[in-house]
Amino acid sequence: MGKIKIALLHLLPIAGDVEHNQKLIEQAIHIAANNNAEWIITPELCVSGLQFNHKIGTGWIIKQPDAWMNNLSRKLKNLKSTVFLGCPEKGRNGELYNSVFVIDKKGHLIGKQCKISVIDDWSAPGEVLEPIKTDNVEVGIMICADAYNKDIACTLSEKGAEILLAPSSWGPGLHGPEGEWEQRSLETGLPVIVCNRTGEDETVRFWDAESMIIKNGVPLLTHKSKQSAILTFEWDLQSMELLSPHFDIDYI
Repeated sequence: MGKIKIALLHLLPIAGDVEHNQKLIEQAIHIAANNNAEWIITPELCVSGLQFNHKIGTGWIIKQPDAWMNNLSRKLKNLKSTVFLGCPEKGRNGELYNSVFVIDKKGHLIGKQCKISVIDDWSAPGEVLEPIKTDNVEVGIMICADAYNKDIACTLSEKGAEILLAPSSWGPGLHGPEGEWEQRSLETGLPVIVCNRTGEDETVRFWDAESMIIKNGVPLLTHKSKQSAILTFEWDLQSMELLSPHFDIDYI
């Protein structure tokens, strides 16, 4: 596959309001699909919000795919889009994970990545780190703090990743990003696509958090906003080059 459209869902989820967030995700996916986006990427924990556990605890988290994710998968089969969805899940033995699920254009759940570098008190670190192949491209997923040092990005690169996606909830301030994504791109030689978010949770503000397209350590496109936005751009999967001079932006 060569040229494709990719959409970053730079959304404003509400911590703990799962139903609201699910509706927001569905609305954004439909807009992105109508823009002919073939890959649609959500921020980290978009279904729950980052600090959901402070409001609704963790008892609601179940094994995935649940009824909502299965319904979303059926819709994706008609929309012809692959979605990278940030959602918490319960593991086989009751452990909880901060995960990104990959649902392909046929509505099949083809893989997931659990966050490795956990910094919260509710989730366990993932134990498997492997690229996920979609559209004949090996995609490495590093979730937010997984980009903090070089280990995860370099391991994904060594295992054959051709591009790195970084679904994140990471805004400026104390412990905010300080060039980590750019450095991971330089170290691996891989492009890094960051899907961040806006808004705020209980103790973290994301109003100035940026979604970014990075190649060779250089941010090519960046976006921050005070409201939810769908950021669409064209990318060449063969040359791994950005084809768009700017994001096409739909605000919701």
